[in-house]
Amino acid sequence: MGYRWKRSADYVLELILGAALLLVGLFRIVFPVLGVAGPWAAADSRKVRVDAAARLPGAAASTGMSVRGMTVRGMTVRGSDRAELVFADPGLGQRLLLALPVVVGGLLLVVVLAVLLRMARTFRDGDFFVPENTRRLTVIAVALTLLGVLVPLLYMMTTNLLVRGEPMAAAIAPAQDYAVLPVFLAALAAAAAAAFRSGTRLRADTEGLV
Repeated sequence: MGYRWKRSADYVLELILGAALLLVGLFRIVFPVLGVAGPWAAADSRKVRVDAAARLPGAAASTGMSVRGMTVRGMTVRGSDRAELVFADPGLGQRLLLALPVVVGGLLLVVVLAVLLRMARTFRDGDFFVPENTRRLTVIAVALTLLGVLVPLLYMMTTNLLVRGEPMAAAIAPAQDYAVLPVFLAALAAAAAAAFRSGTRLRADTEGLV
């Protein structure tokens, strides 16, 4: 009974990881890419931060009007502090800049989920400490580190490019900061990889004594 329960739990874990892999692939990669190419509705907004001391350019600045509701050449900033940069009709370059961090983040998540799915299949067989799992955990650690560092950096760079040369550029800062949680999870994955490496070595030594 216990064995059948374990097998069922392993299959459920694989099913959950497979469903997550499919959803991430669709909503973080396929649909954003289709939005850039044209067949799918393109992203037209980006979360940003607004400088509270910023003022509208030109005559509006002399009235003390804040950047809220500011519209310049088809771009609108809605809100204050945490705001939304909205493009009335984003061109190809703008659509690409809006989608790039989302797609890169989606690709990294797909890597993590795909590797976890392959690890789950080894758990089903009861074979945890295999050299492949050590390498897989290392891949997960690298992907999570990039998710916490590279993706926020892409958000910053693309946001700066989206507003470069616009009157509102000085008032806008990227809303995405470096993510602590993925980096923390990456450290845990690296520690687990070291533990798996030790377990694999110990098992090999034990088998050599038998």
